[in-house]
Amino acid sequence: MIRAPLSDAIVEIFDTLPSQLQGAARYLLDNPEDVALLSMREQARRAGLQPWTMVRLAKRLGFDGYEPLRSLYANAMRQGELGFAGKAGAQLARQKQVGDRALAAEMIRSLSAQVAELGETDRLESLVAAAEALHAARRIFCLGLRSSHPVVAHFAYVMSFLGEKAVMLDAASGAGTDAIRLATDEDVLLVVSVAPYTRTTVDLARRAAANGVPVIALTDSAISPLVGLAGLSVLIATESPSFFHTMAPAFIVGEVLAALIAGKGGEGSLAAIRRTEDQLSQLDIHILTPRGRRKA
Repeated sequence: MIRAPLSDAIVEIFDTLPSQLQGAARYLLDNPEDVALLSMREQARRAGLQPWTMVRLAKRLGFDGYEPLRSLYANAMRQGELGFAGKAGAQLARQKQVGDRALAAEMIRSLSAQVAELGETDRLESLVAAAEALHAARRIFCLGLRSSHPVVAHFAYVMSFLGEKAVMLDAASGAGTDAIRLATDEDVLLVVSVAPYTRTTVDLARRAAANGVPVIALTDSAISPLVGLAGLSVLIATESPSFFHTMAPAFIVGEVLAALIAGKGGEGSLAAIRRTEDQLSQLDIHILTPRGRRKA
């Protein structure tokens, strides 16, 4: 059974509850992912109970109503406490209920709202501050493992058009993260990780910070273990109707940061990009669409 909020409290009082409340309690214990994602009425329907029974249980557990209880489970899911398997169960239930098209639409609406949030004043200020610090650094050491890896890999690739400022730390070979030993207080570690946080990422960030290397974190929560290590943090949303957290907002932040850094470089950036394009052309890297011919 998936470990979830209130499990201990429910088990402790279970034998003292009336039979209907025991039914509601058993539903919470067995279906924490449904509690996090489904409406109270839908939960009651699945449990074979009246909605007011769910409310009574919530009040018995010390809540003013059912919504604060449901929010507790939703927050636990956002922090990864229910695990991927728990969220997969919720997705499967939701997908069966509404269908493929509706679930896809929910995901797209969720992503659209999260991207729009990046344009809010506080997010823009943190983005601009991060870009300024990254631009001022001698080198940018880029660290992101597992689902965060594509974010830093794309950022480092875009930055490669500007020269050798970005240093990719990659654990694939077992020695790829060793380059962090070269970082100094003139450099910056750009680190990306979201719940459930990768231990190696946090450990490397902690060591870098202890050695005086400035850290900029791209993460999902003010209580992320990276926030306390970072001088600057950019927070991104990761919630998704999918069983797996979304990295799309983080990916977009990486693109924005790279663009802002390039713009701050002025004519130097422009010259570097031209050199890179010439070199790539000499290596015949890309298949270019001939002028005058429409793209397929």
